[in-house]
Amino acid sequence: MVTRQAAGVLRPRVLSAAATEPRISPVPSSVRDALADPHWRRAMEEEYAALLVNQTWDLVPRSPGCNVVTGKWIWTHKRRADGTLDRYKARWVLRGFSQRPGVDYDETFSPVVKPATVRTVLSLALSRSWPVHQLDVKNAFLHGTLTKTVYCSQPAGFVDPSRPEMVCRLNKSLYGLKQAPRAWYSRFATFLVTLGFTKAKSDTSLFVYRRGDETAYLLLYVDDIVLTASRQQLLQRIITSLQQEFAMKDLGVLHHFLGVTVEPRPSGLLLHQRQYTLDILERAGMTDCNPCSTPVDTQAKLSEDVGTLVADPTAYQSLAGALQYLTFTRPDITYAVQ
Repeated sequence: MVTRQAAGVLRPRVLSAAATEPRISPVPSSVRDALADPHWRRAMEEEYAALLVNQTWDLVPRSPGCNVVTGKWIWTHKRRADGTLDRYKARWVLRGFSQRPGVDYDETFSPVVKPATVRTVLSLALSRSWPVHQLDVKNAFLHGTLTKTVYCSQPAGFVDPSRPEMVCRLNKSLYGLKQAPRAWYSRFATFLVTLGFTKAKSDTSLFVYRRGDETAYLLLYVDDIVLTASRQQLLQRIITSLQQEFAMKDLGVLHHFLGVTVEPRPSGLLLHQRQYTLDILERAGMTDCNPCSTPVDTQAKLSEDVGTLVADPTAYQSLAGALQYLTFTRPDITYAVQ
């Protein structure tokens, strides 16, 4: 028996759009590399300008004994549902592990939207022919209000030349802080209550609006929002109110939410995670593998006592978590994943 590899017959490697698109600047490995690239430098300047406009911090002298949280730049390619490049994104993120409990943070809990809730809301909107829009909050965590005094270092590459020894005393929350998700959720939820929304008891990421014959449902997951309403006028009214309070963009009819692509069909909506699946395969180095109809070995006998232990289970745990999220639109692989 001669295998395909031994015979030199290999399938062409199918990669995501990241490797095939021309003239895309790769993700930099250092601040110096990023500042030398015009695309990434522009993204960093936009992020820094947004931080200043929102009055995120005040520069103050470093007092003895204060805990200064360090930070780092995170760069990423923001992509559309089909995998093509949308824009370059740079974000100044704090290293939350350098925070001290009771000193610069307390509560950290933030709710996560449940997949069953997303399917239920979309099913209701579809059955009643309601418009469904998605919204995006720019620098969502900057809107969160801190209850603890937090100091952080100045962003690398943008240190004030006249005051390089000073530190930032935060007025607003920042990405990476342990309390950032909770602070943003509390701020946003409080504002929704003023608009007439109430939290659903089954899922605190779902907000419901009812006034007479008007009904609206809003799903919140960090800075991604899905909004549907019984009337187009009500939908626009809510969007306008949100935009007056937050830096928010209406992305139009729902098409991509939490890594799930939404495509309209004559019979309803098709939800799939094709690009997400390709990313998982590429990360696992399995883009050349052949598909199989049964995604699990039916004869396997697993044991927790027999076999060689994996030296570093991080990669396995990461892939297992990614596959668990893939069951959102692929329930047929649930048994194999679990």
